[in-house]
Amino acid sequence: MADNKYLTVTDLNYYITQKFKNDPYLHKVFLQGELSNFRFRRNSHQYFSLKDEKSKINVVMFRSYFDKVKFKPEEGMKVYVTGYVSVYGPQGSYQFYAETMEPAGLGALYEQLKQLQAKLAKEGLFDPAHKKKLPHFPDKIAVVTSASGAVIHDIMVTANRRFPHAEIDLFPAQVQGETAADSLVRAMKQILEHADDYDVMIIGRGGGSLEDLWPFNEEEVVRQVYEMPMPVISSVGHETDTTLCDLVADQRAATPTAAAEYATPNLPDEIVNIHQLESSLLASMQSIIRQKREQLSRIQNSVIMREPARMYDQQIQTVDMLKQRLNKSILTELERSRQNLNLIKQKLISAGPDKQIIQFRQTLDFYQQRLADNMKHLLLAKRNRFNQSVQQLDDYSPLKTLNRGYTYTIDENKETVSSIKQIKAQDKLELHFKDGIAETIVTAVRGEENGNKEE
Repeated sequence: MADNKYLTVTDLNYYITQKFKNDPYLHKVFLQGELSNFRFRRNSHQYFSLKDEKSKINVVMFRSYFDKVKFKPEEGMKVYVTGYVSVYGPQGSYQFYAETMEPAGLGALYEQLKQLQAKLAKEGLFDPAHKKKLPHFPDKIAVVTSASGAVIHDIMVTANRRFPHAEIDLFPAQVQGETAADSLVRAMKQILEHADDYDVMIIGRGGGSLEDLWPFNEEEVVRQVYEMPMPVISSVGHETDTTLCDLVADQRAATPTAAAEYATPNLPDEIVNIHQLESSLLASMQSIIRQKREQLSRIQNSVIMREPARMYDQQIQTVDMLKQRLNKSILTELERSRQNLNLIKQKLISAGPDKQIIQFRQTLDFYQQRLADNMKHLLLAKRNRFNQSVQQLDDYSPLKTLNRGYTYTIDENKETVSSIKQIKAQDKLELHFKDGIAETIVTAVRGEENGNKEE
């Protein structure tokens, strides 16, 4: 019963692990310190310590995270790391699990580098479509690097060993320091003045820290590399170092020796290839000659060559058959054309202008007769309507009334007087008779109503 109050070591480590996992402050920790006990393990997880003046902590960085580190960590280097804290149960020890790492004091440079890389990538400077192909047999190679470094020595030794024909021209430039970027650009512009003379350009330097390699990350240097008309090989730093010049160049080399190997062919290998091609060409030519001889022999021994007249027998028969078909086709076409001609003649006769003229004349006579008849009927109708109008005018004419002894009267205003209400005594009136006019003065006006006279 007493054993129930004792925990196992595993239970205690599990409990402590859960405490670490549930602590919100340990999920994302930003830590700075100095690398200690760092031993680089290729293609593996990294185990080391971080320390300051008073303490240290064990650190684990798994390979998936370490492969993303953009610099080469070294013993004693001050770094910034981010990650979380947890417990390694089998040993009962807590440790730091790193997810990112960058050199201390270089954070701003890394941020600047990332922003410039994003900007130039958006403009297409790193697009593989812009990469130029390296020449296989260069005549002249331009090299931009320090005149006193080992880079130019390695390039010249390798190039002379592989392809002595190639001429190496050094354009010295500063590869480190504040004025290095301007020096690199000037050297490349000197090459541009004789751009047609050079088949390829190599730019590079040895390894170093991010600050040492920074001139090869400057925007003006990167853009100048992009503008070079000949292919460019970049060999900056070590294999783990990557600069923007490496990204924009047409070919990136891990070392100056590799750059020279990219720029030049290996002469012994090329000579061996030429011999192989020569042997292959000779064998191909012999094979073609042999095939052509066999073809010639078959042709010479063929029946056609022995009796060439037989070659035309079938063609002569074919020509005779074609002649017969042609004559038959011509006769058929003539007969068809003759029938069409007769048919057209009949149509022309049927549609001749003489018949149409006769028909048009008959139609004209018919319409002229109809016009004359219609005019007679119209004149007769107009004459009858005229006589009726004359009779009506005569019936309503005031002259006939005047002939019966009636008159009509007008006043001084030339208005017809039809009522005594229009006149008064002493008015002057005109009496119109059938044969003249009489002027009179009204002496008295009397009205009549129901047969009674009124004054």
